[in-house]
Amino acid sequence: MSSSDIFIGETIGTAVLILLGGGVCAAVTLKHSKAQNAGWLSIAFGWGFAVLTAAYLAGGVSGAHLNPAVTIGLAIKGGTAWSDVPLYIGSQLLGAMIGAVLVWLTYYGQFRAHLTDPETLYSRPSEEGMVDQAAAPKAGPVLGIFSTGPEIRNAVQNLVTEIIATVVLVLAILTQGLNNDGNGLGTLGALITSLVVVSIGLSLGGPTGYAINPVRDLGPRIVHALLPLPNKGGSDWGYAWIPVVGPLIGGAIAGGLYNLAFA
Repeated sequence: MSSSDIFIGETIGTAVLILLGGGVCAAVTLKHSKAQNAGWLSIAFGWGFAVLTAAYLAGGVSGAHLNPAVTIGLAIKGGTAWSDVPLYIGSQLLGAMIGAVLVWLTYYGQFRAHLTDPETLYSRPSEEGMVDQAAAPKAGPVLGIFSTGPEIRNAVQNLVTEIIATVVLVLAILTQGLNNDGNGLGTLGALITSLVVVSIGLSLGGPTGYAINPVRDLGPRIVHALLPLPNKGGSDWGYAWIPVVGPLIGGAIAGGLYNLAFA
């Protein structure tokens, strides 16, 4: 693959991944969205279908890594040249940021309505039952549209959760085709990967929101910090390293496990 193939495929593919994945989070979260409160099943399947669409779109161009953890795992396996790794990861980060901006543009009116609604912004009513405008505004729940966060904030547990979930994802990708003379599964692999992502979301996503992809979390988090959203709350940079480091470690472990057990 040429450098231009990698750049184009990974940028566009990751942008589509984040547009559709972040889009389902926005649809479920924001007021005046027809899908508001559709729930965790919608998010899990929405992200799975986002992976399916992005992988099918970019697979023939760049191989559709769409995730630095996958790129690292493939490099350790020997399927990707280490010299190409920076280009893959840089393209994925750019695509993730583009996708997050597209989510904002798609739901622009919903973001503004949600984040200017007093019921969203203020935590307690006055004695008369009206909203107390003197109360400290609470962060509008929009960071979760862009990036992940833990239900219980414990750095060790959160990191281990992301590592375990990413090992499952990357190992499932690396072992595709082993029962088919090692020739891979072609477009069927995109479907299998998307179903693995749904399974991870349903089974392992509860503690941290299953980033399992450093740029999926970091790129949109940067966009959240930069976008002119009123009352958007902080970007939680104190947690931001976990969904970056955890998946990278998980991808490396998966690559090592593949070489030990399957190569």
